[in-house]
Amino acid sequence: MRRALGAKNKFDFVDGMISIPNPFDPSYKAWCRCNMLIHSWIMNSVEDSIAQSIVYLENAIDVWNELKERFSRGDFIRISELQIEIFGLKQGTKSVSEFFTALKILWEELDAYLPMPVCNCPHKCMCVTGIVNVRTQHELVRTIRFLTGLNDSFDLVRSQILLMDPLPQINKVFSMMIQYERQFASSTVTLDLDDNKAMINVGDSRRSQGRGKSSYNAGYQNSKKSNKYCTYCGKDNHIVDNCYRKNGFPPSFGRTASTNHATAEDPSDSDDVRSFKG
Repeated sequence: MRRALGAKNKFDFVDGMISIPNPFDPSYKAWCRCNMLIHSWIMNSVEDSIAQSIVYLENAIDVWNELKERFSRGDFIRISELQIEIFGLKQGTKSVSEFFTALKILWEELDAYLPMPVCNCPHKCMCVTGIVNVRTQHELVRTIRFLTGLNDSFDLVRSQILLMDPLPQINKVFSMMIQYERQFASSTVTLDLDDNKAMINVGDSRRSQGRGKSSYNAGYQNSKKSNKYCTYCGKDNHIVDNCYRKNGFPPSFGRTASTNHATAEDPSDSDDVRSFKG
């Protein structure tokens, strides 16, 4: 309601900034028109049961003060709850933006209950300097609160910011933390990719070593098997000096023995043995 009246430039009618003029004042009619307008706005903004209790009040400022006195009794309880929530809030799994937004919501609600002081002096005075100092300290406390609520991964940049004098404004600190968060996330992704590549390379190297060893063993076995080769008949497992096809079968080489021996030497020699003996 305060924002709605402020947007219409009518909040001064209910906070005492504009006093009730004399009935003979030329501005009295204009004031009455604004007063009734504000009164109707408030009536339409509350429940019917509440509106019936303020319908007979003439001045909008009286209606405002009546409602403020009636419903502001629980403000201190809510203020204490907000203080507990603000100082107990931690980043946790939230991003920096989500954490900052959560704090801003609580701070704005607290400001609605405890607004910053303003100077109502008609002329320039020393109040302005004092109010500026209060606002600066207020902003400083909130900046520190934001920094201390961040996760431990921000320790380095947090320490660097706290060493600055003067401390940057909270929006500037928020921007710095957002940039650091993005940089940290980017470096983490790069490290993960490097680790994955390293694991893939190790696996490929081991598989290559296994294939090389198998190839070596196979080559060794093949070379071991094929180290005897007959240049006459083209068969393996014997040389030309021992080739029966070239030199003939020995006399003592029986049919069975020669067959078995020829088969053992080379299964394809069995036909030659039979033709020689038969």
